[in-house]
Amino acid sequence: MTDASKLERAVGNLAEFGSFGVSFRKSSKREWSQLRFELRLGSAFAHHAGCKATDKAPVRIPAPIAYIVLYVALYAAFGAASPFWPKFFETRALASQQIGLILAAAMLTRLVSGPLVARLADQLGSLRLVLAGCAAVAASAAIALLWADKFWWLLLVALVQAAALAPTTSIADALSVNTARPRFEGRSFEYGWIRGAASAAFVLGTLVAGQLVSPADLTAVIWMNAVFLIAATGATALLPEQARAQRSPSFAVSGLKALVSVSQFRIMIVASALIYGSHAVHDAFAVIRWSDADISTSAISFLWSEAVVAEVLVFMLAGPALLDRFGVRGAAILAAAAGIIRWSVAGVTTSVLLLSLIQPLHGLTFALLHLACMRMMGTLVAASVAATAQALYAFGSGLVTAVLTFLSGALYASYAGAAFFPMAALCIIALPLAWFGFANARD
Repeated sequence: MTDASKLERAVGNLAEFGSFGVSFRKSSKREWSQLRFELRLGSAFAHHAGCKATDKAPVRIPAPIAYIVLYVALYAAFGAASPFWPKFFETRALASQQIGLILAAAMLTRLVSGPLVARLADQLGSLRLVLAGCAAVAASAAIALLWADKFWWLLLVALVQAAALAPTTSIADALSVNTARPRFEGRSFEYGWIRGAASAAFVLGTLVAGQLVSPADLTAVIWMNAVFLIAATGATALLPEQARAQRSPSFAVSGLKALVSVSQFRIMIVASALIYGSHAVHDAFAVIRWSDADISTSAISFLWSEAVVAEVLVFMLAGPALLDRFGVRGAAILAAAAGIIRWSVAGVTTSVLLLSLIQPLHGLTFALLHLACMRMMGTLVAASVAATAQALYAFGSGLVTAVLTFLSGALYASYAGAAFFPMAALCIIALPLAWFGFANARD
């Protein structure tokens, strides 16, 4: 074994002992004495492994910067391509029904692939490697779209990319939330900074792609998507090392059972799925409703941008402060209450002034809730099943949103703006779930 390998193993042991110590800051003097003994034991282990005082560990960039690079690359790839996929398929001479089939099949593929691949990542104990592999496959699939010109080839490549992309955000969140737990020095970094940078990158990717493409040629979208995904693949090498444990054959079953047996985790998934799903009518029909009310395209763009800006600000600034002040239960209740107000007002008015006042509530109904759920994950979920937990969380909200999006067509056709009222009702149902499901995790 090389000196570098010995040092890496020794540092891993020290970090493990350090993490143990942080959780016992308020312990008795006797427990602290035991901790100091364990830390001395860790130092002795490093010396026994052959590490010398003059040995130097590999230099890594700070964890927050590494994760920001990863998330910016991932979400810029999403932003550059997601809004333009339907138009790209249209340039390949596909009919509307064929485009709809590709998009629907890709959605179903993501719902299935996300939990399965995330579970595999936990089983292998190598989240970074699986994340890198998924990003690389997705980039390859994007490039393959340049040569796909028949419906069945386009469908196949689109499904391959959907399957590869589905677990990327769940695994990235699992890695970042695990790293954001209290570390050896008693410090942590804030997940909201990273997720806020990701949202900003999504918007920037969309804006840049919009300037580069033409209605007849969307090749730039493919290349931007592929380049950013390749960058995300490389960024995984910058992430801090995480412990890799050997898994027993029964780990997959026992770990999953232990995870779903936690009632708070189950309630959190249901509550978050209801609040996220309540965005269905807005996302599908808000622009149509506003256009029918003779709201100008510039005003519509302003209203939509308000929501995105609020999302970024809550992720990076207001959200962490609100979580520290009210805890995750208070944050979840605030998100549900904001949903009730937002959808109730949206159902009764198309006044630009009133809409401009409720659009920033997106920062609460989405960003604040997501931050609360991530902090819940950090306290409830063991690191060994973190990717699986993130995938189940994404699966719940994705499934409910897909079903409600499908139903929103019939609701809007029958009731127009009143279709927002059932969305407000979903947030009312989520209120008691937020109270009980987020009860015992406040930091």
